[in-house]
Amino acid sequence: MKLHNAITGNSISLKIWILRISTGLILLFWGALFISCENYCDDCRVVAVDDTPPDAPQGVYSVTGDHAVYLYWLDSPEKDLSHYWVWRGEEAIDGPYERMQKVYENHYTDRSVVNGRTYYYAVTAVDIHGNESSELSREDVFDTPRPAGSGVVLHDFHVHPEVSGFDFRNAQVRNKDNSLTDIYFEYDPNYDAFFVWATYFDESQTDIQDYGYTENLDELDWAPSDGWSRVGWLEAIPGHSYYVWTADDHYAKFRIDEMNYSGRTVTISWAYQTVQSYPELMPVRPKREPVERVMTKFIADDNMR
Repeated sequence: MKLHNAITGNSISLKIWILRISTGLILLFWGALFISCENYCDDCRVVAVDDTPPDAPQGVYSVTGDHAVYLYWLDSPEKDLSHYWVWRGEEAIDGPYERMQKVYENHYTDRSVVNGRTYYYAVTAVDIHGNESSELSREDVFDTPRPAGSGVVLHDFHVHPEVSGFDFRNAQVRNKDNSLTDIYFEYDPNYDAFFVWATYFDESQTDIQDYGYTENLDELDWAPSDGWSRVGWLEAIPGHSYYVWTADDHYAKFRIDEMNYSGRTVTISWAYQTVQSYPELMPVRPKREPVERVMTKFIADDNMR
């Protein structure tokens, strides 16, 4: 019995020593592994997964084109930005919106539009981890593309009245007395200057306003509600752009691109909004005193050539 107990005790002690040795070897192995990892890489820190979405882009705005809408926004300040998504809706500002185009710059031109139809836009940002803005951009951006043109040559109505006027709705050069003519031009030798006239339709009338010098016609966006000519005509100045409010309540604009004094012609670029009474353009017609439609001119000193 004593021998059996001695043998059994020795076995237990042996098992304990084997267990201790095995545990030590395991710890030694993992310790060597971690030391090896530390020696192998410069930084073995645990990196957290980035699941924070970038803020939606700001400063989104549009510029109206002919069968096109030009969108712009501020660059995202996110350092890990990957790209943007342009969204479009066709019903209302509050949506619904659908994903439209993935872009890598802070601008986009939508050419899949129809003139005279209003479109609504928003933009989101996406980072390199695939996180996308949780909300659409907050600006109310909508636009209605419209027809435009350039290189239209109009003559002094004293010389060629049949080609002195322009009809924005139909993009046609017309006689100044045609019922569809919106504006027409005249050269006055007394002042050595051109003038642009807005036409009358029955009891209504077309309004006109000089915006001033512009590099191009795109600088004119929304027409103001006041500041229209009280006499219905203005001096036509090279490089100046003009707003027009037609008698049938449409918005238009044109720019004097070139003048030929010897040939008595004016060359214009133009654009016309097909949506009648577009509320973002001119909500209230200007009030002005009736004036006699005479050929006598009055030019302020700062308008003299």
